Amino acid sequence: MDIIEQATMKGRGNLTEAEAKQILKKYDIPVVEEKVVMTIAEAETAAEIMGYPLVLKGLGARLTHKTERGLVKLNLKSGKDVKNAALYIKDTAGNDLEGFLLQPMLEGRKEFVAGLFYDDLFGPVVMFGLGGIFTEALEDVVFRIAPLDEKEAGRMIDDLHAQKLLGAFRGERAPDRQSLIKTLVGLSKISSEIKEIREIDINPLLVAPDGQVTAVDALIVLGKTQEQQSERIPVKPEIFSKLFYPKSIAFIGISAEFGKWGHILFTNVISGNYQGDIYLVNPKGGEIAGRKVYKSVTEIPGRVDLVVVTVPADKVLALIPELKQKNVTNMLLITSGFSEIGPVGRALEDELVAEARKAGIFIMGPNTMGMCNPHISLYCTAAHAHPQPGGTALIAQSGTFGTQLLAFAEKEGIGMRAFGGSGNEAMISIEDYMDGFEIDDVSKTVVLYVESVKNGRRFFESAKRVGRKKPVIILKGGRTKAGAHAAASHTGAMASNIKVFDAACRQAGVVLAEQPMELLDLSAVFSSLPLPRGNRMGIMTLGGGWGVVTADLCMENGLQVPHLSDTLIKQLNKILPPFWSHTNPVDIVGGNNPDVHKKIVEELLKWNECDAVIHMGILGMQVLHKKMLESAVAVDKNYSRKYLEDVLLLLEKQENEFLENTVKLMEIYEKPVVGVYILYDDTSRTIIDIGNSKYKGVAFIAPEKAVKTMAKMHFYAQWLNN
Repeated sequence: MDIIEQATMKGRGNLTEAEAKQILKKYDIPVVEEKVVMTIAEAETAAEIMGYPLVLKGLGARLTHKTERGLVKLNLKSGKDVKNAALYIKDTAGNDLEGFLLQPMLEGRKEFVAGLFYDDLFGPVVMFGLGGIFTEALEDVVFRIAPLDEKEAGRMIDDLHAQKLLGAFRGERAPDRQSLIKTLVGLSKISSEIKEIREIDINPLLVAPDGQVTAVDALIVLGKTQEQQSERIPVKPEIFSKLFYPKSIAFIGISAEFGKWGHILFTNVISGNYQGDIYLVNPKGGEIAGRKVYKSVTEIPGRVDLVVVTVPADKVLALIPELKQKNVTNMLLITSGFSEIGPVGRALEDELVAEARKAGIFIMGPNTMGMCNPHISLYCTAAHAHPQPGGTALIAQSGTFGTQLLAFAEKEGIGMRAFGGSGNEAMISIEDYMDGFEIDDVSKTVVLYVESVKNGRRFFESAKRVGRKKPVIILKGGRTKAGAHAAASHTGAMASNIKVFDAACRQAGVVLAEQPMELLDLSAVFSSLPLPRGNRMGIMTLGGGWGVVTADLCMENGLQVPHLSDTLIKQLNKILPPFWSHTNPVDIVGGNNPDVHKKIVEELLKWNECDAVIHMGILGMQVLHKKMLESAVAVDKNYSRKYLEDVLLLLEKQENEFLENTVKLMEIYEKPVVGVYILYDDTSRTIIDIGNSKYKGVAFIAPEKAVKTMAKMHFYAQWLNN
């Protein structure tokens, strides 16, 4: 009978330290050589054989916090020390004492911690970080979703902030990296092979001066670890091609009253120039906006591909038989009053889903703000925003937030593939949407606002798989306790521990946004630019201070600003005046020659030590000069309105030519180029389309936006190459 079976039969919740180390040793985790003794006399005898100095610990299944209880005695140098320590431990531990554990006193100033635990959403998670007293004080820990191989374990170690402690430090050798990797991989294997283990804590992993790594203390907690099996039935990805491409729509709950949902959505679809058939349904019948109103969907003469439902929650269930009779397979359920209001609403939602599934009806929502597909001019959302067609697929668990992003996309020229407010996700979850857009050739980037996930393991696997084909960009709501509480009240599900969620996303190659509008900033660069091959930035700026700030931002975001090579300096000397900066950032000291700007960008792109270019101040000159020229015309009669218009047209032409040249250079060198406006107005756009090129011009209003997007692109490119 093995150790775990024995412990389970005795009803124990955890193993003793000695038993825990026996398990760890079987999985190639380096543990300290130690001796279990049952009496004080045995401890004295064993000590003489082992040699001094020694550590004596109390041993027992209930002694899980030995240090806090004073049951660990260090640096014992004689038999007398061992006897006195054993007497103290026996008296202090009382009936919890089952024996003693003798270990050699190991030297080492570096301590790490490693462990395994089960997350409610993601299942087994491996942890690594600073150990000893620093574990809780500094919280420098990293996580990975199990299983993980040696390569992933190595990346996990590299993610620790305290990298200095992983190298040679104050006369001590670097920790044996292979031992650390073996420890993490061993923990991962345990999670898949021993399901009775719920938690493992190795603290500390002590590093000797020669770099040897040893687990000197370990705790294993037993319990049920069955990974969460979602009861939700996945939706087939193929359904989205019909859901987002309806050839006919029926509005059930249509209203003639301004401000009502039934009126808002209907008028948006009409004004958006949707070309499919539109039917109106309301039990009262009559006519609205010159269109016939049917009393039931069954009265509609033609086929109905999608119903948009805005009737009260208690009226929705009764629609299912009618929709089944009419062979309707897709419902956009705007109505609220379901699981988001509590148990009563949850019960109603569950019943609705069960009946809809029997009838072969797929429900988006309930409690959603709508959907859109610009590729067929379908805008069925509360906000009357009509972004242009493009490759960005956006799904948001907050409809209000999602529609704000749609409005931003419309203003900034960011093309949308589709938008969906997922609402309560009664039937179609965030994981289903990811799977749907994975097989969609039109979508180039998948953008998600997420407050909670229904199945963490499926979410992780879907994100990792989709990320190999197209970038997945996520903003997580509920990152703080206050945010998590608000998210729970909104979506009906508490957010997972944010550190585990972030770790799962990074491991899956998800690009994490930090602020709301960063979602679409990232969408802009990923949909418009080639990926950088590395993290080395070439910077061209009209002003020195601007360049310094941008260089600082690059370094703070993990990007490099390499020194210019002698060869490149010689080339730039031929283009620029003698007083230019002669370094990177390339300060062109306010020069306003369009040909010079083009040449510098090309020289930087040609440079082997440059992976991407940020140019600042070249775009927005038209905005800068407009006010200046208007003032000149108003004050000095020698300047005519015609002169103002001619200059502005010239500046516009120069900026367009610069952008066209930049896009051509990106096609040649396959390196991204992003700009920063010197000034901007309501006509300025983040994305500027240039002919039929596969790339586009991209410019931001501030350098931090340019730098952060380049850093996130570098992260994704690195992940793809791993």
